[in-house]
Amino acid sequence: MPKGRIRIRLKSYDYRLIDETCQRIVDTAIRTGASIVGPVPLPTKQEVYVVDKASFIDKDAREHFGMKIHKRLIDIVNPTNQTIDSLMHLELAAGVEVEVKM
Repeated sequence: MPKGRIRIRLKSYDYRLIDETCQRIVDTAIRTGASIVGPVPLPTKQEVYVVDKASFIDKDAREHFGMKIHKRLIDIVNPTNQTIDSLMHLELAAGVEVEVKM
């Protein structure tokens, strides 16, 4: 039986997708008998890109495009072997980046 904790960091551009993925991970961990801390919402990173509409004359005519990166953190405390096996075989959405630390 493994000791310690598993820390899972999730990143996505869509908040609905990341919340659904968090719920799947939490349900799987609870079903296998592990304790859960989270999901903890981390600060959303917002990037804004400014593009000129015209090349030379209309310097004041600009368009703003934005992108938000949503992040969540889940800690699984005292995982069992069944928890690790279930998380390895869990199918998640394509738009979510998952980083696991033991």
